[in-house]
Amino acid sequence: MKKNYAFPAILCCGAIFCSNAMADEPKQNLSDLRANFRRVALEMASTEVQNGEYYVDNPNSKLSADSQTMIKGVFDFVLEYDQPQWQWNNSLFAEYGRTKLRPANGNDTTSEDADKILLTSDYNRKMWRFEADNADIGPFASIAYQTEFKPNKPAPRQKVFRGKTGLKIFNGNIIKELYAAAVAEYDITYSERKNTKSAYEIGWRTEYAQSEQVKFQFEGYFRDYLSYSEYVYTDLKYELSAIARMDVKIYNNFSLAPYIQYFMGEARGVNKTGSNFMIGVSFAYSELFGL
Repeated sequence: MKKNYAFPAILCCGAIFCSNAMADEPKQNLSDLRANFRRVALEMASTEVQNGEYYVDNPNSKLSADSQTMIKGVFDFVLEYDQPQWQWNNSLFAEYGRTKLRPANGNDTTSEDADKILLTSDYNRKMWRFEADNADIGPFASIAYQTEFKPNKPAPRQKVFRGKTGLKIFNGNIIKELYAAAVAEYDITYSERKNTKSAYEIGWRTEYAQSEQVKFQFEGYFRDYLSYSEYVYTDLKYELSAIARMDVKIYNNFSLAPYIQYFMGEARGVNKTGSNFMIGVSFAYSELFGL
């Protein structure tokens, strides 16, 4: 069996990088500790899925969903600790959507449209400035654990540990995050085939405030897998995720946001690309608290 050392190597490098950087900093007070509720939302959308029949046993529910109308809940929270030379974020992102279909002739059916829990801790070093957008630039390292509320049967519950390290532009007026990173994953979704993978990833999160009431947001990532320690036919070769929203503030911190979401991927055991395209609207709450 071919051994893959990418995962421990990236985690070790990231840990050394973070510990050394933090050791150089003088102790600061907690005045820059913030609780950022990016989005607490209820979303309604129409989903169009292509080639979903090829992904019925894939752990990624976005590719195996039915074309239908759905309702989804989203919780996106970040605990931010910001200092002059570095920033440390700990985040929780969760989404869940299910639809119960009641056909005139036939049994009721329930479909899972979205199911994701992502816990992330990332450390960002502020080494340079991107003056054009008033943004910071520097290396970063992160660790994450991704799972789901319920398994997408017949597939088991998704369970993936993920490490990243790379270069990032962040905290800008428009560019909130733009990064390129090396990625290592330890996938224990299938207990009998624990899989170590390596990949590269490009990600972004941007915001443009047209006025105090209207804000445009665009975020996503592209991840391309380079190696695997095991052959699991449901593993993706690559994945692309992109979301565009227009937040319109309707009262205090509450907003109404029409959005477009697209997800695409191709499994190793399937020669067809699966995709998930959604158009919907969300009712959301967001707030930033200083602690």
